[in-house]
Amino acid sequence: MINFGIHRLLRQKGILGMNQRNTDYIGRFNNRKYYPIVDDKLKTKQRATQFHIPTPTLITSLSTQHEIKYPQKWIEEYKAFAIKPSKGSGGKGILVITEHDGEIFKKPSGQTLTLFEIQHHLSNILAGLHSLSGNLDTAIIEELIYMDEIFEGYSHEGIPDIRIIVFQGYPVMAMVRLSTHSSDGKANLHQGALGVGVNIATGQCIDAIYDNERVTHHPDTHKKLSDLQLKNWNELLRLASGCYEMSNLGYIGVDLVLDKFKGPMLLELNARPGLSIQVANKAGLIPRLQQVEAFKHTHPMLETVEQRVKRAQEWFI
Repeated sequence: MINFGIHRLLRQKGILGMNQRNTDYIGRFNNRKYYPIVDDKLKTKQRATQFHIPTPTLITSLSTQHEIKYPQKWIEEYKAFAIKPSKGSGGKGILVITEHDGEIFKKPSGQTLTLFEIQHHLSNILAGLHSLSGNLDTAIIEELIYMDEIFEGYSHEGIPDIRIIVFQGYPVMAMVRLSTHSSDGKANLHQGALGVGVNIATGQCIDAIYDNERVTHHPDTHKKLSDLQLKNWNELLRLASGCYEMSNLGYIGVDLVLDKFKGPMLLELNARPGLSIQVANKAGLIPRLQQVEAFKHTHPMLETVEQRVKRAQEWFI
């Protein structure tokens, strides 16, 4: 039996559901011809370079099984790195190495892997084990990101990322994703990371969910989550907003990271961002999306990134 009471309550809170997201926003505002730019991380990185949007430095990319047999060139040069599938999603297939001696490789958790296991992981990526379509893929090896000091005690065994939903170029909702021991250092909610809502106007963290439950403190470090204030917040918003022109997509999830030495950088884009960001913010997306649409109806000219960020900070306090 359909629970009309729950549906009415969700509508009152402005919660965006999966079907409405797909038809009213992704279907209307995301032209499928632009999907390859966001579904392929290597293409995203190349496109970002053209638009002067910083991303983690690419060490190399591997596209044939033959290349996996001879990884010594880049392994000898880099002591720490991250391996990713170019067409992966949800954090699947990402392997972070923090140090190695050429034969034994250490993950952020302290777990060790042999060179054979690294090669086996690369082989699985190329075979498409982690790709969106299941087709053959490319392995990306990037320089390691170093966690900014503001996240000390807020993220366990991994680097946090910042997800911002951008609609027609306007940042409308944000959350920080913090890794935990159970997420194996990854910042994906469905793998056990924390989602912490962020005030668009100020960058102050406001609420959090963990394993579908509301929480106030990090489960591993017990640090109070609402005390976290993101630095470089305006720059993060400008970076996210600028991804509108870069991607040509009207409704996107922009994943950013704060590197200790290099500052804000783009990790990846998502043309079908999840909806749990609403739970982390205790707010629905619909009123914010409608506000942008109403404004665009009366102001059809494209505003600059600075104008869009300023307006979003005035609207979404």
